[in-house]
Amino acid sequence: ISGEHLRICPQGYTCCTSEMEENFANKSRSEFEAMMKEAGRTVQMTLTAQHRSFDSYFQDLLNKSEKALYDAFPSTYGELYTQNMKVFKDLYSELRRYYRGSNINLEEALNEFWTRLLERLFKLLNPQYHITDEYLDCMVKHAEQHKPFGEVPRDLKVKATRAFIAARSYAQGFLVGSDVVKKVSQVSLSHECTRAIMKLMYCPHCRGMASVKPCGNYCLNVVKGCLANQADLNTEWKYLMDSLIVVADRIDGPYNVDTVIGTIHMRIAEAISNLQENKDSITAKVFQGCGNPKISTKSSSSEDKRRRGKVALEAKSSAQALEMLVLDAKGNLTALKTYWVTLPSNLCSKKVMASSAMDDKCWNGMTKGSYLPEVMGDGLANQINNPEVEVDITKPDMTIRQQIMQLKIMTNRLGNANIGNDVDFQDASDDTSGSGSGDSCPDDVCGKRLSKSPSTRQPETHAIPKQSGHGVSGASSRSLPSAFLLLLLLSVAFFAAQHLRR
Repeated sequence: ISGEHLRICPQGYTCCTSEMEENFANKSRSEFEAMMKEAGRTVQMTLTAQHRSFDSYFQDLLNKSEKALYDAFPSTYGELYTQNMKVFKDLYSELRRYYRGSNINLEEALNEFWTRLLERLFKLLNPQYHITDEYLDCMVKHAEQHKPFGEVPRDLKVKATRAFIAARSYAQGFLVGSDVVKKVSQVSLSHECTRAIMKLMYCPHCRGMASVKPCGNYCLNVVKGCLANQADLNTEWKYLMDSLIVVADRIDGPYNVDTVIGTIHMRIAEAISNLQENKDSITAKVFQGCGNPKISTKSSSSEDKRRRGKVALEAKSSAQALEMLVLDAKGNLTALKTYWVTLPSNLCSKKVMASSAMDDKCWNGMTKGSYLPEVMGDGLANQINNPEVEVDITKPDMTIRQQIMQLKIMTNRLGNANIGNDVDFQDASDDTSGSGSGDSCPDDVCGKRLSKSPSTRQPETHAIPKQSGHGVSGASSRSLPSAFLLLLLLSVAFFAAQHLRR
Protein backbone atom coordinates (compact mmCIF):
# COMPACT_ATOMS: atom_id res chain seq x y z
CA ILE A 1 0.00 0.00 0.00
CA SER A 2 1.02 3.64 -0.31
CA GLY A 3 2.99 4.77 2.75
CA GLU A 4 1.90 8.37 3.30
CA HIS A 5 0.62 7.38 6.76
CA LEU A 6 4.05 6.28 7.99
CA ARG A 7 5.70 8.53 10.60
CA ILE A 8 9.10 6.86 10.95
CA CYS A 9 9.78 4.62 7.96
CA PRO A 10 10.26 5.87 4.35
CA GLN A 11 6.91 6.80 2.84
CA GLY A 12 7.14 4.74 -0.34
CA TYR A 13 5.10 1.62 -0.91
CA THR A 14 4.89 -0.33 2.35
CA CYS A 15 3.64 -3.53 4.00
CA CYS A 16 2.87 -1.68 7.30
CA THR A 17 -0.19 0.11 8.60
CA SER A 18 0.15 2.93 11.15
CA GLU A 19 -0.66 0.46 13.94
CA MET A 20 1.99 -1.98 12.72
CA GLU A 21 4.58 0.79 12.59
CA GLU A 22 3.72 1.81 16.15
CA ASN A 23 3.93 -1.81 17.33
CA PHE A 24 7.32 -2.20 15.62
CA ALA A 25 8.54 1.02 17.30
CA ASN A 26 7.56 -0.29 20.75
CA LYS A 27 9.08 -3.67 19.97
CA SER A 28 12.38 -2.20 18.78
CA ARG A 29 12.60 0.01 21.87
CA SER A 30 12.02 -2.83 24.33
CA GLU A 31 14.42 -5.11 22.43
CA PHE A 32 17.22 -2.51 22.38
CA GLU A 33 16.79 -1.69 26.07
CA ALA A 34 16.89 -5.43 26.81
CA MET A 35 20.15 -5.69 24.83
CA MET A 36 21.63 -2.88 26.90
CA LYS A 37 20.61 -4.49 30.17
CA GLU A 38 21.91 -7.88 29.07
CA ALA A 39 25.29 -6.39 28.13
CA GLY A 40 25.35 -4.53 31.46
CA ARG A 41 24.45 -7.67 33.42
CA THR A 42 27.47 -9.45 31.98
CA VAL A 43 29.76 -6.69 33.26
CA GLN A 44 27.95 -6.59 36.60
CA MET A 45 28.35 -10.34 37.01
CA THR A 46 32.07 -10.10 36.26
CA LEU A 47 32.66 -7.31 38.80
CA THR A 48 30.41 -8.88 41.44
CA ALA A 49 32.18 -12.24 41.05
CA GLN A 50 35.56 -10.54 41.52
CA HIS A 51 34.28 -8.79 44.65
CA ARG A 52 32.84 -12.03 46.02
CA SER A 53 36.10 -13.92 45.44
CA PHE A 54 38.28 -11.31 47.13
CA ASP A 55 35.81 -10.68 49.95
CA SER A 56 35.62 -14.40 50.71
CA TYR A 57 39.42 -14.69 50.67
CA PHE A 58 39.92 -11.65 52.91
CA GLN A 59 37.24 -12.64 55.43
CA ASP A 60 38.73 -16.13 55.54
CA LEU A 61 42.17 -14.66 56.36
CA LEU A 62 40.70 -12.73 59.30
CA ASN A 63 38.67 -15.71 60.52
CA LYS A 64 41.68 -18.05 60.46
CA SER A 65 43.85 -15.52 62.27
CA GLU A 66 41.22 -15.05 64.97
CA LYS A 67 40.64 -18.79 65.33
CA ALA A 68 44.38 -19.48 65.63
CA LEU A 69 44.55 -16.94 68.45
CA TYR A 70 41.54 -18.38 70.26
CA ASP A 71 42.89 -21.93 69.91
CA ALA A 72 46.36 -21.15 71.29
CA PHE A 73 45.91 -18.48 73.96
CA PRO A 74 43.69 -20.30 76.54
CA SER A 75 46.26 -23.07 77.02
CA THR A 76 48.88 -20.43 77.86
CA TYR A 77 46.88 -17.89 79.86
CA GLY A 78 44.13 -20.04 81.34
CA GLU A 79 41.03 -18.44 82.79
CA LEU A 80 42.47 -14.96 82.79
CA TYR A 81 42.62 -15.11 79.01
CA THR A 82 39.08 -16.45 78.81
CA GLN A 83 37.85 -13.71 81.13
CA ASN A 84 39.49 -11.03 78.99
CA MET A 85 39.00 -12.53 75.54
CA LYS A 86 36.57 -9.67 74.76
CA VAL A 87 39.67 -7.48 74.13
CA PHE A 88 40.67 -9.75 71.24
CA LYS A 89 37.11 -10.22 70.01
CA ASP A 90 36.63 -6.46 69.94
CA LEU A 91 39.80 -6.00 67.88
CA TYR A 92 38.73 -8.44 65.17
CA SER A 93 35.21 -7.02 65.27
CA GLU A 94 36.56 -3.49 64.67
CA LEU A 95 38.78 -4.74 61.85
CA ARG A 96 35.78 -6.35 60.15
CA ARG A 97 33.63 -3.26 60.64
CA TYR A 98 36.29 -1.06 59.06
CA TYR A 99 36.69 -3.40 56.09
CA ARG A 100 32.91 -3.42 55.52
CA GLY A 101 32.87 0.39 55.35
CA SER A 102 32.07 1.59 58.88
CA ASN A 103 32.99 5.13 59.83
CA ILE A 104 35.73 4.26 62.32
CA ASN A 105 39.37 5.29 62.69
CA LEU A 106 41.50 2.18 62.20
CA GLU A 107 44.59 3.61 63.91
CA GLU A 108 42.55 4.57 66.97
CA ALA A 109 41.01 1.09 67.09
CA LEU A 110 44.48 -0.49 67.09
CA ASN A 111 45.74 1.95 69.74
CA GLU A 112 42.74 1.16 71.92
CA PHE A 113 43.45 -2.58 71.60
CA TRP A 114 47.07 -2.25 72.72
CA THR A 115 46.06 -0.02 75.64
CA ARG A 116 43.42 -2.45 76.89
CA LEU A 117 45.74 -5.42 76.38
CA LEU A 118 48.56 -3.71 78.28
CA GLU A 119 46.28 -2.92 81.23
CA ARG A 120 45.17 -6.53 81.54
CA LEU A 121 48.59 -8.10 81.00
CA PHE A 122 50.30 -5.75 83.43
CA LYS A 123 47.88 -6.96 86.09
CA LEU A 124 48.39 -10.55 84.98
CA LEU A 125 52.18 -10.32 85.19
CA ASN A 126 52.13 -8.51 88.55
CA PRO A 127 49.54 -10.43 90.58
CA GLN A 128 51.33 -9.60 93.85
CA TYR A 129 50.30 -5.93 93.56
CA HIS A 130 46.96 -4.22 93.95
CA ILE A 131 46.75 -2.12 90.78
CA THR A 132 43.93 0.43 90.58
CA ASP A 133 42.37 2.00 87.50
CA GLU A 134 44.09 5.30 88.33
CA TYR A 135 47.44 3.51 88.44
CA LEU A 136 46.73 1.91 85.04
CA ASP A 137 45.95 5.35 83.58
CA CYS A 138 49.37 6.54 84.73
CA MET A 139 51.04 3.45 83.28
CA VAL A 140 49.36 3.93 79.89
CA LYS A 141 50.61 7.53 79.73
CA HIS A 142 54.20 6.29 80.06
CA ALA A 143 53.70 3.30 77.73
CA GLU A 144 54.89 5.12 74.61
CA GLN A 145 58.35 5.78 76.02
CA HIS A 146 58.68 2.35 77.69
CA LYS A 147 57.48 0.41 74.60
CA PRO A 148 56.26 -2.59 76.60
CA PHE A 149 55.32 -4.47 73.43
CA GLY A 150 58.47 -3.49 71.57
CA GLU A 151 58.08 -2.25 68.01
CA VAL A 152 55.13 -4.54 67.23
CA PRO A 153 52.28 -2.00 67.78
CA ARG A 154 53.89 0.67 65.60
CA ASP A 155 54.93 -1.81 62.90
CA LEU A 156 51.54 -3.54 62.83
CA LYS A 157 49.70 -0.21 62.76
CA VAL A 158 51.61 0.93 59.68
CA LYS A 159 51.30 -2.37 57.80
CA ALA A 160 47.77 -3.29 58.84
CA THR A 161 46.43 0.20 58.13
CA ARG A 162 47.86 0.16 54.61
CA ALA A 163 46.64 -3.38 53.96
CA PHE A 164 43.13 -2.66 55.24
CA ILE A 165 42.84 0.64 53.36
CA ALA A 166 43.88 -1.12 50.14
CA ALA A 167 41.63 -4.13 50.75
CA ARG A 168 38.58 -2.06 51.65
CA SER A 169 38.96 0.33 48.70
CA TYR A 170 39.64 -2.58 46.35
CA ALA A 171 36.50 -4.45 47.42
CA GLN A 172 34.39 -1.28 47.27
CA GLY A 173 35.75 -0.44 43.81
CA PHE A 174 34.16 -3.56 42.32
CA LEU A 175 30.81 -2.79 43.94
CA VAL A 176 30.84 0.83 42.76
CA GLY A 177 31.71 -0.25 39.21
CA SER A 178 28.89 -2.80 39.20
CA ASP A 179 26.41 -0.28 40.60
CA VAL A 180 27.36 2.33 37.98
CA VAL A 181 26.75 -0.18 35.18
CA LYS A 182 23.40 -1.15 36.69
CA LYS A 183 22.18 2.45 36.94
CA VAL A 184 23.43 3.46 33.49
CA SER A 185 21.89 0.37 31.87
CA GLN A 186 18.49 1.48 33.19
CA VAL A 187 18.60 4.90 31.48
CA SER A 188 15.65 4.98 29.05
CA LEU A 189 15.96 5.89 25.37
CA SER A 190 14.98 9.32 24.10
CA HIS A 191 12.08 9.81 21.66
CA GLU A 192 14.55 10.57 18.84
CA CYS A 193 16.53 7.45 19.64
CA THR A 194 13.42 5.26 19.65
CA ARG A 195 12.58 6.47 16.13
CA ALA A 196 16.15 5.83 14.93
CA ILE A 197 16.23 2.29 16.40
CA MET A 198 12.87 1.48 14.81
CA LYS A 199 14.10 2.73 11.43
CA LEU A 200 17.23 0.63 11.81
CA MET A 201 15.66 -2.63 12.94
CA TYR A 202 12.13 -2.86 11.55
CA CYS A 203 11.64 -0.42 8.69
CA PRO A 204 13.15 -3.08 6.33
CA HIS A 205 10.18 -5.28 7.26
CA CYS A 206 7.78 -2.56 6.18
CA ARG A 207 9.57 -2.41 2.80
CA GLY A 208 9.31 -6.17 2.32
CA MET A 209 13.03 -6.66 3.07
CA ALA A 210 12.85 -8.56 6.35
CA SER A 211 15.94 -10.63 5.50
CA VAL A 212 18.14 -7.61 4.66
CA LYS A 213 20.56 -6.69 7.44
CA PRO A 214 21.29 -3.07 8.40
CA CYS A 215 24.55 -1.61 7.07
CA GLY A 216 27.32 -1.79 9.67
CA ASN A 217 28.23 1.91 9.66
CA TYR A 218 24.56 2.87 9.65
CA CYS A 219 24.01 0.76 12.77
CA LEU A 220 27.08 2.34 14.43
CA ASN A 221 25.82 5.87 13.83
CA VAL A 222 22.41 5.02 15.28
CA VAL A 223 23.78 3.28 18.37
CA LYS A 224 26.54 5.87 18.95
CA GLY A 225 23.90 8.58 18.84
CA CYS A 226 21.64 6.69 21.24
CA LEU A 227 24.51 5.86 23.65
CA ALA A 228 26.38 9.17 23.36
CA ASN A 229 26.03 9.92 27.09
CA GLN A 230 27.08 6.41 28.05
CA ALA A 231 30.27 6.76 25.99
CA ASP A 232 31.22 9.78 28.11
CA LEU A 233 31.74 7.35 31.00
CA ASN A 234 34.74 5.93 29.15
CA THR A 235 37.54 8.09 30.57
CA GLU A 236 36.57 7.80 34.25
CA TRP A 237 35.62 4.16 33.80
CA LYS A 238 39.07 3.41 32.40
CA TYR A 239 40.66 5.29 35.34
CA LEU A 240 38.67 3.11 37.76
CA MET A 241 39.76 -0.11 36.04
CA ASP A 242 43.41 1.08 35.97
CA SER A 243 43.25 2.10 39.64
CA LEU A 244 41.83 -1.28 40.65
CA ILE A 245 44.65 -3.01 38.77
CA VAL A 246 47.27 -0.86 40.53
CA VAL A 247 45.77 -1.51 43.99
CA ALA A 248 45.56 -5.23 43.15
CA ASP A 249 49.35 -5.14 42.67
CA ARG A 250 49.70 -3.44 46.07
CA ILE A 251 47.53 -6.09 47.73
CA ASP A 252 49.74 -8.82 46.32
CA GLY A 253 52.91 -6.74 46.77
CA PRO A 254 54.01 -4.05 49.26
CA TYR A 255 50.73 -4.15 51.24
CA ASN A 256 50.47 -7.95 51.00
CA VAL A 257 47.25 -8.87 52.79
CA ASP A 258 48.24 -12.52 53.12
CA THR A 259 51.41 -11.59 55.04
CA VAL A 260 49.85 -8.81 57.13
CA ILE A 261 46.27 -9.90 57.84
CA GLY A 262 47.07 -13.60 58.04
CA THR A 263 49.68 -13.03 60.77
CA ILE A 264 47.92 -10.57 63.11
CA HIS A 265 47.63 -13.29 65.77
CA MET A 266 51.37 -13.96 65.51
CA ARG A 267 52.23 -10.29 65.95
CA ILE A 268 50.02 -10.15 69.05
CA ALA A 269 51.79 -13.20 70.45
CA GLU A 270 55.16 -11.60 69.62
CA ALA A 271 54.14 -8.43 71.46
CA ILE A 272 53.02 -10.37 74.55
CA SER A 273 56.25 -12.37 74.47
CA ASN A 274 58.24 -9.13 74.41
CA LEU A 275 56.34 -7.87 77.46
CA GLN A 276 57.00 -11.15 79.30
CA GLU A 277 60.72 -11.15 78.53
CA ASN A 278 61.18 -7.53 79.63
CA LYS A 279 58.67 -7.66 82.48
CA ASP A 280 61.11 -6.70 85.23
CA SER A 281 62.66 -3.70 83.48
CA ILE A 282 59.30 -2.42 82.24
CA THR A 283 57.74 -2.85 85.68
CA ALA A 284 60.64 -0.98 87.26
CA LYS A 285 60.20 1.92 84.83
CA VAL A 286 56.47 2.04 85.51
CA PHE A 287 57.06 2.01 89.27
CA GLN A 288 59.60 4.80 88.86
CA GLY A 289 57.15 6.95 86.92
CA CYS A 290 53.91 6.12 88.76
CA GLY A 291 55.09 5.02 92.20
CA ASN A 292 54.96 1.64 93.91
CA PRO A 293 51.48 0.08 94.03
CA LYS A 294 50.23 -1.57 97.19
CA ILE A 295 51.02 -5.22 97.83
CA SER A 296 48.04 -7.47 97.14
CA THR A 297 46.82 -10.05 99.63
CA LYS A 298 46.66 -12.59 96.79
CA SER A 299 49.94 -14.38 96.08
CA SER A 300 51.23 -15.67 92.75
CA SER A 301 50.21 -19.29 92.21
CA SER A 302 51.54 -22.00 89.96
CA GLU A 303 48.70 -21.14 87.60
CA ASP A 304 50.10 -17.61 87.32
CA LYS A 305 53.51 -18.98 86.48
CA ARG A 306 52.09 -21.25 83.82
CA ARG A 307 50.38 -18.31 82.21
CA ARG A 308 53.72 -16.67 81.64
CA GLY A 309 54.68 -19.19 78.95
CA LYS A 310 55.04 -18.25 75.30
CA VAL A 311 52.25 -18.80 72.80
CA ALA A 312 53.25 -21.08 69.96
CA LEU A 313 51.59 -19.88 66.75
CA GLU A 314 52.21 -20.38 63.07
CA ALA A 315 50.82 -18.82 59.93
CA LYS A 316 49.42 -20.82 57.05
CA SER A 317 50.24 -18.92 53.91
CA SER A 318 47.66 -18.56 51.15
CA ALA A 319 49.94 -16.45 48.94
CA GLN A 320 49.33 -18.65 45.90
CA ALA A 321 45.56 -18.22 46.22
CA LEU A 322 46.02 -14.45 46.48
CA GLU A 323 48.28 -14.40 43.43
CA MET A 324 45.68 -16.30 41.39
CA LEU A 325 42.90 -13.96 42.59
CA VAL A 326 44.88 -10.90 41.55
CA LEU A 327 45.85 -12.35 38.16
CA ASP A 328 42.23 -13.25 37.41
CA ALA A 329 41.01 -9.80 38.50
CA LYS A 330 43.62 -7.96 36.40
CA GLY A 331 42.66 -9.97 33.33
CA ASN A 332 38.96 -9.16 33.74
CA LEU A 333 39.59 -5.49 34.54
CA THR A 334 41.81 -5.08 31.48
CA ALA A 335 39.10 -6.61 29.29
CA LEU A 336 36.48 -4.23 30.70
CA LYS A 337 38.47 -0.99 30.19
CA THR A 338 36.93 -0.16 26.82
CA TYR A 339 33.42 -1.44 27.59
CA TRP A 340 31.57 1.84 27.01
CA VAL A 341 33.23 2.81 23.72
CA THR A 342 33.08 -0.72 22.25
CA LEU A 343 29.44 -1.22 23.29
CA PRO A 344 27.98 0.19 20.02
CA SER A 345 30.07 -2.11 17.81
CA ASN A 346 29.34 -5.08 20.11
CA LEU A 347 25.60 -4.43 19.95
CA CYS A 348 25.69 -3.99 16.17
CA SER A 349 27.73 -7.11 15.46
CA LYS A 350 26.24 -9.47 18.06
CA LYS A 351 22.69 -8.25 18.65
CA VAL A 352 21.47 -6.24 15.67
CA MET A 353 23.45 -8.48 13.30
CA ALA A 354 24.52 -5.66 10.99
CA SER A 355 26.27 -6.48 7.73
CA SER A 356 29.87 -5.53 6.91
CA ALA A 357 30.78 -1.90 6.25
CA MET A 358 31.61 -2.61 2.57
CA ASP A 359 28.32 -4.38 1.80
CA ASP A 360 26.29 -2.56 -0.86
CA LYS A 361 23.25 -4.79 -0.38
CA CYS A 362 22.38 -3.80 3.18
CA TRP A 363 19.61 -1.67 4.67
CA ASN A 364 20.83 1.95 4.73
CA GLY A 365 17.74 3.48 6.32
CA MET A 366 15.94 4.16 3.04
CA THR A 367 16.46 1.12 0.84
CA LYS A 368 18.80 -1.75 0.02
CA GLY A 369 22.20 -0.34 -1.00
CA SER A 370 25.45 1.02 0.40
CA TYR A 371 25.74 3.47 3.33
CA LEU A 372 27.82 6.57 2.55
CA PRO A 373 27.90 8.87 5.66
CA GLU A 374 30.99 8.64 7.87
CA VAL A 375 30.84 7.07 11.32
CA MET A 376 30.60 9.56 14.19
CA GLY A 377 33.09 9.66 17.06
CA ASP A 378 32.35 8.54 20.62
CA GLY A 379 30.61 10.66 23.21
CA LEU A 380 28.03 13.44 23.33
CA ALA A 381 30.13 16.23 21.80
CA ASN A 382 30.79 14.18 18.64
CA GLN A 383 27.09 13.72 17.81
CA ILE A 384 26.44 17.28 16.64
CA ASN A 385 26.34 16.14 12.99
CA ASN A 386 24.98 12.61 13.48
CA PRO A 387 22.92 11.93 10.32
CA GLU A 388 20.70 9.31 11.97
CA VAL A 389 19.85 10.56 15.46
CA GLU A 390 19.02 14.08 16.53
CA VAL A 391 21.10 14.58 19.70
CA ASP A 392 21.01 17.73 21.84
CA ILE A 393 24.65 17.96 22.91
CA THR A 394 23.84 20.82 25.31
CA LYS A 395 21.74 18.59 27.58
CA PRO A 396 23.79 15.75 29.06
CA ASP A 397 21.91 13.00 30.89
CA MET A 398 22.06 13.85 34.61
CA THR A 399 21.87 10.25 35.83
CA ILE A 400 24.96 9.40 33.80
CA ARG A 401 26.77 12.57 34.95
CA GLN A 402 26.11 11.51 38.56
CA GLN A 403 27.63 8.12 37.81
CA ILE A 404 30.68 9.79 36.27
CA MET A 405 31.10 11.60 39.60
CA GLN A 406 30.79 8.32 41.52
CA LEU A 407 33.56 6.86 39.35
CA LYS A 408 35.76 9.87 40.09
CA ILE A 409 35.19 9.61 43.83
CA MET A 410 36.02 5.91 43.87
CA THR A 411 39.11 6.40 41.69
CA ASN A 412 40.29 9.09 44.09
CA ARG A 413 39.89 6.70 47.00
CA LEU A 414 41.84 3.99 45.19
CA GLY A 415 44.55 6.48 44.24
CA ASN A 416 45.02 7.36 47.89
CA ALA A 417 44.86 3.72 48.97
CA ASN A 418 47.66 3.07 46.51
CA ILE A 419 49.96 5.36 48.52
CA GLY A 420 48.63 4.22 51.90
CA ASN A 421 46.31 7.18 52.60
CA ASP A 422 42.73 7.02 53.77
CA VAL A 423 40.79 10.16 52.83
CA ASP A 424 37.26 11.19 53.62
CA PHE A 425 34.76 11.42 50.80
CA GLN A 426 34.22 15.14 51.21
CA ASP A 427 37.85 15.63 50.20
CA ALA A 428 37.40 13.15 47.38
CA SER A 429 34.45 15.00 45.86
CA ASP A 430 36.23 18.35 46.21
CA ASP A 431 39.26 17.06 44.35
CA THR A 432 37.22 15.68 41.48
CA SER A 433 34.44 18.22 41.10
CA GLY A 434 32.81 18.78 37.76
CA SER A 435 31.48 16.45 35.11
CA GLY A 436 32.55 15.11 31.79
CA SER A 437 35.52 13.07 30.77
CA GLY A 438 38.22 14.58 32.98
CA ASP A 439 41.89 15.13 32.29
CA SER A 440 44.51 12.60 31.43
CA CYS A 441 44.97 9.48 33.56
CA PRO A 442 47.59 9.68 36.29
CA ASP A 443 50.84 7.83 35.67
CA ASP A 444 51.42 4.24 36.73
CA VAL A 445 50.02 4.82 40.20
CA CYS A 446 46.84 6.32 38.72
CA GLY A 447 46.23 8.43 41.78
CA LYS A 448 48.90 11.12 42.19
CA ARG A 449 46.77 13.87 40.67
CA LEU A 450 44.09 13.10 43.23
CA SER A 451 46.09 12.55 46.41
CA LYS A 452 46.54 15.16 49.08
CA SER A 453 49.87 16.65 50.02
CA PRO A 454 51.47 15.05 53.08
CA SER A 455 49.76 16.04 56.29
CA THR A 456 50.29 15.43 59.95
CA ARG A 457 46.53 15.01 60.33
CA GLN A 458 45.42 11.51 61.17
CA PRO A 459 43.69 9.90 58.19
CA GLU A 460 39.94 9.84 58.49
CA THR A 461 37.93 6.75 57.65
CA HIS A 462 34.47 6.91 56.17
CA ALA A 463 31.89 4.60 54.72
CA ILE A 464 31.40 4.17 51.01
CA PRO A 465 29.32 7.01 49.54
CA LYS A 466 25.73 6.23 48.68
CA GLN A 467 25.37 5.61 44.97
CA SER A 468 22.06 7.38 44.59
CA GLY A 469 21.51 11.12 44.54
CA HIS A 470 24.04 13.92 44.63
CA GLY A 471 25.24 13.67 48.21
CA VAL A 472 28.15 11.91 49.78
CA SER A 473 27.55 9.79 52.85
CA GLY A 474 29.13 11.04 56.00
CA ALA A 475 30.15 14.38 54.54
CA SER A 476 27.06 16.56 54.81
CA SER A 477 27.61 17.72 58.36
CA ARG A 478 31.13 18.93 57.67
CA SER A 479 30.14 20.73 54.46
CA LEU A 480 27.63 22.97 56.24
CA PRO A 481 30.09 25.71 57.33
CA SER A 482 31.52 26.13 53.84
CA ALA A 483 28.03 26.16 52.32
CA PHE A 484 26.94 28.81 54.82
CA LEU A 485 30.01 30.93 54.07
CA LEU A 486 29.34 30.68 50.33
CA LEU A 487 25.73 31.76 50.85
CA LEU A 488 26.92 34.71 52.95
CA LEU A 489 29.39 35.83 50.29
CA LEU A 490 26.76 35.56 47.55
CA SER A 491 24.36 37.68 49.65
CA VAL A 492 27.01 40.38 50.17
CA ALA A 493 27.79 40.40 46.44
CA PHE A 494 24.10 40.72 45.59
CA PHE A 495 23.49 43.69 47.88
CA ALA A 496 26.70 45.38 46.67
CA ALA A 497 25.48 45.06 43.09
CA GLN A 498 22.08 46.50 44.05
CA HIS A 499 23.79 49.43 45.75
CA LEU A 500 25.96 50.14 42.67
CA ARG A 501 22.88 50.19 40.38
CA ARG A 502 21.36 52.92 42.54
